[in-house]
Amino acid sequence: MKKILLLTTTAGMAGLGLLGCSSSQINMSMGNMRLITSSAAPQDVMDFANTTCKNDFYQGASFLSKAGKEYRFKCVKAEENEILTPIPGTTIPAEVPVPSAAK
Repeated sequence: MKKILLLTTTAGMAGLGLLGCSSSQINMSMGNMRLITSSAAPQDVMDFANTTCKNDFYQGASFLSKAGKEYRFKCVKAEENEILTPIPGTTIPAEVPVPSAAK
C-alpha cells in the first residue's frame, strides 16, 4: 500500500514540475478564432491548439500568426475544405482512420 501512495505522490510532483516549465492558455475565443498565450515550445503550442479546436468540434487548428508569446489560430471544420496550416517548423499529427465495422 505504501508503494502505491509513494508512486502517486511522485507522479503528482513530477506533473507539477512540468507545469512550472511552460504554460499555454486561451486568451480569446471568438467564433472559430483562438488567441493563445504560451511560453511552451512551438510544437506543444500547435498540439494544444489542435486539442482545443477538436474539443470544440472542429477538425483542427490552422496557424495564422505569432506576436511575441501570442499565437493566433483559426479552428477549421472539415466541410470548409480548408488546409490545416502548422506553425512553421512543426507538424500536425495525421488522423488515424477508424476502420468501419465488418458486416
